[in-house]
Amino acid sequence: MNVTNAIETVKLTKSYGKARGIIDLNLTVPTGEFFGFIGPNGAGKSTTIRTLLGFIAPTGGSARVLGMDICKNREDILRAVGYLPSEAVFHPGMKVRDVLKLSAGLRGADCTTRARQLCERMQLDPTRKVEQLSFGNRKKVGIVCALQHDPQLLILDEPTSGLDPLMQREFFRILGELHAAGTTVFLSSHVLSEIQRNCSRAAIIREGRIIACDRVERLTQASARRVNIHGAVQLEGLTGVRDLHADNQGTSFLYSGDINALIRALAGQQIRDLTLSEPDLEEIFLHYYEKGATRHDSVQA
Repeated sequence: MNVTNAIETVKLTKSYGKARGIIDLNLTVPTGEFFGFIGPNGAGKSTTIRTLLGFIAPTGGSARVLGMDICKNREDILRAVGYLPSEAVFHPGMKVRDVLKLSAGLRGADCTTRARQLCERMQLDPTRKVEQLSFGNRKKVGIVCALQHDPQLLILDEPTSGLDPLMQREFFRILGELHAAGTTVFLSSHVLSEIQRNCSRAAIIREGRIIACDRVERLTQASARRVNIHGAVQLEGLTGVRDLHADNQGTSFLYSGDINALIRALAGQQIRDLTLSEPDLEEIFLHYYEKGATRHDSVQA
């Protein structure tokens, strides 16, 4: 199926009454993109995913996944998508290989060879019973279920929780291979370094609303710069300073003011070293989550 966009939402809303859901989500993920969805627990990431997959019905708006309406074509979407929930639960008494076979059978596919390859790469024993597995190994079962049928679109909700660093590295290596082959990846996470290393674009969700959507490098190229100074300095009267940290070793802060004003303020002071750098995505994320942060409309790039 050739479609321009793997995911499209128009004012997608899910209301739980007094409880927060998602509000007026406008989001477009082109086919073939490695897209990040950033937000802490409770921001609306899982609600968005569950609505896209038809597990819960939207209150308003509309959405299409792989060109199919999420309300009218739920089964077709689930058959075509590889989905990994944040917490996978399996029937007790089943062995790993039985779970994988059941998952493949629900899609009408024979995934025996691919499942075996993935189990080997993820160091997962298919003869073990699922109730005997650790949380991390149960997560591996969910990963193999999501990937074994080589889906057109992967929707992954906090996929690395429970995985040790070596398995995380192998997991992202596999995702990179799939993405290079044309698979669209929608990665929902609160681990910002994962987004920064792997995604081309990302959206930040706050309290059920998307407050920023842009290319990852542009999200980190905000007007603010991280300033690190070795030496005692005085910054009184300098505007645009925030997230200030000072100790006996030096001073660090985010600066969004005029760079010439910064240079004038520091001139003549006892500075041993000075560096200016782009803020990392963690700092950008915290900036967008500051109380009263201005909401940014989605940017297609």
